[in-house]
Amino acid sequence: MKNIFKTAFLVMLVLGCKEAKKEAEETKEVVEETTMSSKADEWTTLFDGESFNGWHEYLKEDVSDNWKIEDGAMVFYPPETRENGNQFNLVSDGSYTDFVLYMDWKIAQNGNSGVMWGVKEIDSLGQPYLTGPEIQVLDNEGHPDGKNGTSHQSGALYDMVSPMKDMTKPVGEWNTMVITINHKTNEGRVELNGETVVEFPVNDPEWGEMVANSKFADWEHFAKYPTGKIALQDHGDGVAYKNIKIKEL
Repeated sequence: MKNIFKTAFLVMLVLGCKEAKKEAEETKEVVEETTMSSKADEWTTLFDGESFNGWHEYLKEDVSDNWKIEDGAMVFYPPETRENGNQFNLVSDGSYTDFVLYMDWKIAQNGNSGVMWGVKEIDSLGQPYLTGPEIQVLDNEGHPDGKNGTSHQSGALYDMVSPMKDMTKPVGEWNTMVITINHKTNEGRVELNGETVVEFPVNDPEWGEMVANSKFADWEHFAKYPTGKIALQDHGDGVAYKNIKIKEL
């Protein structure tokens, strides 16, 4: 009889240990999933509204006086003259692959600018657009590029994918833009003022086909770097950006 109770006790002990181990593993999985989910939901501020920390001008170490901070925004004042074609494109210090990028922008009357990703700073390349695809920022009505087809208008994946609709606000007002680039899911998306205006693949072969049918077809370095920097374009016109943050996917 003692042996029967002893055996039963040992069986219960083993089963109890197995159940406790199972519960611990399940708890660990829940914690890990929650942690991963939490990290996935974390936004990183790229512009604090007070300084240019985290930014520099393309192929330079700092930021020139052509960029000012006013009312919590980065504001670009184009120079009246340029020495040796000097450019003042801003680029992020950090590089990103899969992300959601949030920002507000305001373009000057008749103005042109853009937001790029996948930018590599290569000494022989004087402009970030030689590597980075661009989401257009434009005064659609006032700038000549707005008349060069909808793939050149605000929200477009420049020269490749046109916006489904024009969601821009009148010149002088702030626009909210959200750019999603996710190579894991082959997803590119642009939301402008609360509406999805552009969707596109980001992986080959579809991506390569789009590039081949654009003005960038023969550009050696264009869109060759899945991981790269974010750029805010100096296109010679006044523009302002604020509330810039990024969530890595």
